[in-house]
Amino acid sequence: MTDDMTHRTRRLPFLAAAAALVLLASGCAAGAEADDGTGGLAPDAALPTEVPAGTTLAIGDPTTQKAFELAGDAIDTDFDFEIEWANVSGGPQTVEAFNAGVLDIGAVAEIPAVHAAWTGLDVQIYASQYREDWQEHPVYELASAPGVELDDLADLRGRRIAFSPGQAQGALVLKVLREAGLDQDDVELVELPSTGDVYPTALAAGEIDVAPVGGTALLRYLDSYGPDGATSLRHGLRDDPGHLYGPTAVVRDPAKAAALRQYVAAWAQARVWIYEHPEIWKEKYYVEDQGLTEEDAQYLVDTAARPEIPADLTEGIARTQDTVDLLAAELDRPELVAADLFDERFGPVAGEAAEQAWGAR
Repeated sequence: MTDDMTHRTRRLPFLAAAAALVLLASGCAAGAEADDGTGGLAPDAALPTEVPAGTTLAIGDPTTQKAFELAGDAIDTDFDFEIEWANVSGGPQTVEAFNAGVLDIGAVAEIPAVHAAWTGLDVQIYASQYREDWQEHPVYELASAPGVELDDLADLRGRRIAFSPGQAQGALVLKVLREAGLDQDDVELVELPSTGDVYPTALAAGEIDVAPVGGTALLRYLDSYGPDGATSLRHGLRDDPGHLYGPTAVVRDPAKAAALRQYVAAWAQARVWIYEHPEIWKEKYYVEDQGLTEEDAQYLVDTAARPEIPADLTEGIARTQDTVDLLAAELDRPELVAADLFDERFGPVAGEAAEQAWGAR
């Protein structure tokens, strides 16, 4: 990270309690004034390129923050605005921070933006990432409890399946059931939060039969309980969306929109840099920053997928609409137009930055 970057970024610790977040709102750049979406920069106007002095973005994107630090001049972080980094990740935390008015941008999977819209929060998705080889590198696999036979999706019939309706794993479960020709009456959905080791612990205890588990949680679970008959099954579906999103009021502010344009470009570069520097990422992020073992860190490196940062969001929007329609039908949610959630002006910004980053290697 350059000295200039260091002087213009600060770490903003995330306070979990909503009351504390509200107290911070008056002094945070996430700013503050509620925008009803009718004023400021029009949604079809060209994105501004000039960032006024004093502009700040509050961003909850810990992996990109670390990539900026490790990559230094390899990523263009000579921003014309200040970043206040918030230690916020995951759908529930970002929504809480958005509602409290202390966060401008968050990095999440597919479902949080949809869920936020259903709770009445006006949000926009600014950039998306996917996995080029998603078939070979799924985010999640279907892990089974010890002794539960799971050879194909048809074996899900009659099983107790972990389900988190407001998170990506919950949507995946519904997609898998549809793929298997099953519905909710054919299984027992057990509502559990998909955080931490909740799913592996429930599997090991025999409280559920199947759960979508990924990353090092899957590795550790199979290492521990594979000898007792625990297995995992690849579901064969896309589970790879990742988004940058935030309250619509942010992009209606011309100053923040211009700053966001710069950030989106650097975010795309960071995705490429992380993929192309696996050893640095393993040692400096997974091991030193996250405290993973060498074995766990190496597993994440070995299963990493080449990122796809599309300039054209059309296909991603169509897949999101399919997800929205499925969730609306299965969870009795209102109809929602997925395209309304995407600010497609940022697609070319991210896509072109990623293309340039690949070409520079």
